[in-house]
Amino acid sequence: MRFFFLLFLSFLLFSCASTPPSNTQNSCMIFEEKKSWYKHTKKSYEKWGVPIHIQLAIIKYESAFQNRAKTERKKLLGIIPWKRKSSAFGYGQVIDGTFDWYKKDTGEYGASRVNFKDVTNFIGWYVNKSHEMLGIRKDDAYNQYLAWHEGQGGFADKSYLDKPELITYARKLEQTAKLYEMQINDCKDVLENRIYWWYF
Repeated sequence: MRFFFLLFLSFLLFSCASTPPSNTQNSCMIFEEKKSWYKHTKKSYEKWGVPIHIQLAIIKYESAFQNRAKTERKKLLGIIPWKRKSSAFGYGQVIDGTFDWYKKDTGEYGASRVNFKDVTNFIGWYVNKSHEMLGIRKDDAYNQYLAWHEGQGGFADKSYLDKPELITYARKLEQTAKLYEMQINDCKDVLENRIYWWYF
């Protein structure tokens, strides 16, 4: 009986952990609801130097904080669901090849695109790569997102110039990142002083 109770409790905790935050417009509310997320984004920041507000903005615009987000399926003959548009998956909508590159480069072979901690570390690594390869500042949300979406090679070739919708989307992400930054500055003391001992 005790075993089944613990199994049920684990299921409830996993379900709560994987559901998107109820308020994705406010970073302080996000961290209040998802109490381990600040710790994970901060660790990624300390390791890679990528600001927390940019990590959050990328996840919001890629998956709306849905850990198992996938791309839409193509339509065969316009009506029959067919293959997905790409292998993009998880919080960051990361494609298979790029995630394999990350795992080989970092040794994080057990990393998962549905795990928030792993994805924040991936974002730090990828943004840092774009900084090293392209010279994009780590706090430049607009250009970092264009490199995220198009890949470093696509960004270097300026493929985004033929995609006005993507440019508009990147500008919106940039504004959200700025908003998240202001909000985090307001609640940072609370976040820093709070100890979530059950996550250690």
